[in-house]
Parts: sequence; C-alpha cells; structure tokens
Amino acid sequence: MSLTEAAASRVKEIMAKAQTPSAGLRVGVRNGGCAGMSYTMELAEKVEPLDEVIEDKGVKVLIDPKAVLFLLGAEMDFKADRLGSSFTFHNPNETSSCGCGESVAITPADAAGLEATA
Repeated sequence: MSLTEAAASRVKEIMAKAQTPSAGLRVGVRNGGCAGMSYTMELAEKVEPLDEVIEDKGVKVLIDPKAVLFLLGAEMDFKADRLGSSFTFHNPNETSSCGCGESVAITPADAAGLEATA
C-alpha cells in the first residue's frame, strides 16, 4: 500500500492536530455497505503485534492483519474541492463499487502468487 503526496500531507496535518500522540494511521476493511465492504481508517495509539507496518512519505501506516490481502497494491489519495474533501483508495483488488462511493467489493490478492514472486 502507498500514499500520494496529498494523502501523506493530510495525514500529517491530522496527526499534528490530534489531542493525543499516535503511533500511525491504521487502515483496514470491514464488512458492510451495499457493495459488501468499506475501508476503515483511524489514528492508532500503538502498533499491534500483527499489524503490517509501512512507512511512505513520512507517514507510518498500520495495516490491520485481516486487511493485508485486500490492500496489496492499493494507493490512498486525498481529494479536496469546493464541495468537500475525502480520502480515496485506488485498489487493483476492487471488483466493483456502489453508487454512493461508500462501499466496494474487494477480492483478496493471491497470496500464493506473491510468495512465488517474493
């Protein structure tokens, strides 16, 4: 998983303004929404033992262990316009998304294929 410059900048801003220090940004997926899954993000107080830790553009991203195969190759971006702002994900594992933009269908990456190329 990677971040665009815009996403990294916004995460740094959020972390700097947080009331309590954080170990990084935890990213995951959860079941729900009309397409089946949605992305989750939260500031994490600590790194959990099974978290996948990635540092990109000065931001520490903690990937929930249940979400690793769903987020392989994904890029997180931040978009802002006159109507609002939001984080978005460009994920090669997405198979479809809903019209509201809040949920997606994601197929896990092939773990066997990853081991063969590693």
